[in-house]
This record gives sequence, structure tokens and C-alpha cells, in this order.
Amino acid sequence: MSLAHTRAIGLVAALFVAAPAMAGETPVEVGVRPLYLIDKMADGPLKDVLKACIGKPVRPTLFSIGHRGAPLMFPEHTVESNRAAAWQGAGILECDVTFTKDKELVCRHAQNDLHTTTNIVTTDLGKKCTQPFVPASGTKPAQAECRTSDITLAEFRQLTPKMDGANVSAVTAKNYLDGTANWRTDLYAAEPAKTMTHKESIELFRALRAKFTPELKTPVVAMPFNGFSRADYAQKLINEYKEAGVPASDVWPQSFDIADIRYWIAHEPAFGAQAVYLIDDETIPGLDGMNPSSWGFDPAALKREGINYVAPAITFLLTLDANGKIVPSRLARALKAADIKIIAWSLERSGPLTDGGGWYFQSVSKVIRGGGDYYTVLDVLAKDVGATGVFSDWPATVSYYASCQGLR
Repeated sequence: MSLAHTRAIGLVAALFVAAPAMAGETPVEVGVRPLYLIDKMADGPLKDVLKACIGKPVRPTLFSIGHRGAPLMFPEHTVESNRAAAWQGAGILECDVTFTKDKELVCRHAQNDLHTTTNIVTTDLGKKCTQPFVPASGTKPAQAECRTSDITLAEFRQLTPKMDGANVSAVTAKNYLDGTANWRTDLYAAEPAKTMTHKESIELFRALRAKFTPELKTPVVAMPFNGFSRADYAQKLINEYKEAGVPASDVWPQSFDIADIRYWIAHEPAFGAQAVYLIDDETIPGLDGMNPSSWGFDPAALKREGINYVAPAITFLLTLDANGKIVPSRLARALKAADIKIIAWSLERSGPLTDGGGWYFQSVSKVIRGGGDYYTVLDVLAKDVGATGVFSDWPATVSYYASCQGLR
């Protein structure tokens, strides 16, 4: 075995040394992926700094936020996915909140995603779906739409989570489930994972010594739903933290609907002080990080009404300068000038970056070449944009960087 080979094995092994946990901390294991991404970086000062941290302790950090847990490899919004995120150093974990037919709050990314995130179409409950499975035929893709509001909580508990995705060419319900992206894995879905209610997520995250960022998902059903109003929905989310004795300072409730943020500020000011206004070009059509007339809001005005956190997708926080260097967008600069804290989403959501990074990196795609650019972008978000946290589908990547840079 060559000396170089021996050294390489030593570097890999160093990443698997657990950081000694301090009292009250979850032990952190970041695995080999951060080293892999560092190895793919272009040579330069940032790469040197990150390499110098190999083998040093990685600790839980609020800068690292588990986006639906760790769904790069684990079925999202499951017990297993969130345990993995906490083990990777995520100091804040997310439950996207929606509701069942009997108005119970559960963790799902959308009210109508059960057909892509669970096995519902292959069960008897599939008959209750808004659109039961229809096989592909000719040029027509397979169809299904299954909502949490189609079933009761007891029925929701019968479902088996899976990696998000669907095979739209399928002619059988079983094959429809086979839609995992080729850069993810079904390895950790082979043994059934566990779904969570919102209340169960609170208990799990507390046991993992993590803090909370629930997102109130916009309903696809007309509201009020059987007498359950949007205000009832927003209030129930907060009530479940109060009932569990969780202090407002540990919770960052999120929504893409500014009306929810304003409701929390008015009716639950302690929780509203950390409410996070999410923005993208779906909820603000035409949003452009470099064009203030497209934003639909004035950052200073948001601050005056008590909105202290705004979370744009990564692409809206970045742009390229005249030399092709990644720098903060006008939106990022305006939010910072208004003293609004910025949270970015979502790193490691794009898979391999060899195609320019896809939607999350479209504003800087001209200089995105490969996996090492995850760290290039993360460095700009942390140091230049001034983000206070970054959502990631694989929190180890962010946790390693945060510990290396001394971010808590």
C-alpha cells in the first residue's frame, strides 16, 4: 500500500471519530460526505481551512437545520430521518404541518403528497384518495392524488413512508411507488420507517435535544374545512408547543403565507417574534433577487410590523458580480440592511451539481461545476449574506462547516 493511500485512509477514518459530547448534547457523526465534497473543491483558501478541520470535533449547531430530517437518504418526515439529522449535528429540526380528516396535525411536506411519500396507493386506503391511482396509458402519465385530509389519523398511522417520488410511466400501483431519484437511495426505506404526528415530532426533537421549526403548510382544501378555519389551524400548531411546555424561544414557526405570520404576531407574540416568512417564486410570482419591484414587499416595512425572519430559497440570495464571483443578491443585502435575520433553503436538495445545480442555484449556475460548490455557496451564505441558519437535506455538510468556522 502506498504512503498516499495510507494517508487517504487516515483522513477518511478521522471523520468517523465521534465528537466528545458535552452535557446535554447529542453526539455527532458527520460521516464521509463532507470529506468527499471538500475533495471535490477547487484548490484555494476555503478548501485549506475545511481540510484543516478534518478529525476535529463537530458539535450540534443551530446554523444546521434538518430539512424534513435528512431526506437525501432517509424517507422525509420520519422518526428515522430526524434521528439521522440530529446525529449529524442539526440543532433545529423541521416538521411540515398539515392535517387529517379528523383535524389532527401530522408531519408531511404537503397536504397532498401521500401518493409520492407513502405506500397508500397500494393499500385499501388508496380508494379514499381524492384521485385514486390511474395507470399510465399511451402518452398519458399515471395519476394519483392522496391527501392527509382524505383519511383519519388512525388511518394515517397505517401508512408506510417511502422516499419521495413516483414512476409516472407505471401501469401498476406497485410500480408507481418506484420513483426514487437515482442520486438518492432506498437503503434506509427497506425496513419500514415511522410517520409522525406533530405532537410526536415535538417529543422526538426534544429527546434529541434539538429545537423546532414547524411549517404551516398551505391547505389544498377549501377553508374552513369542516368548521376548521385557517386561524384555528395556525393556533393549533402553537397550542401543541404550549401544551408540551416548549418555550417560544425554542420555536421558529414558518409559513409561505404572510397572513399566518401576522396572525402569530398578533395572537401569539412570543412565538410570532421568531416566525419565519418563507418566500419563493411560486408564492411570489416573478420573484427575482436582483429586482426589488418583483419582491412584493419592502424589507423595512416587514421589520416595522414585527417580522424578524425571512427565508428565501438559496437562488434568490445569490448573484454573480462582474468577475463571475458569487456574491449576495440585492434582496439579501436589503434584508440585512433592514435588520431581518435570513434563513436559506435548501442545501443538498439538488443532487449532483454537475448540471449547474438546478432550480436552487439558477442565479449562479454559470459557475456551479460540481459537489465542491456546495461549500463554496455555503461559505457565501454564512459570511457574506449573513444567514443565521441553512436548511439541508444532509445536515452533516452544514454541521461540519459550522463547527469548522466556529458557528454555534
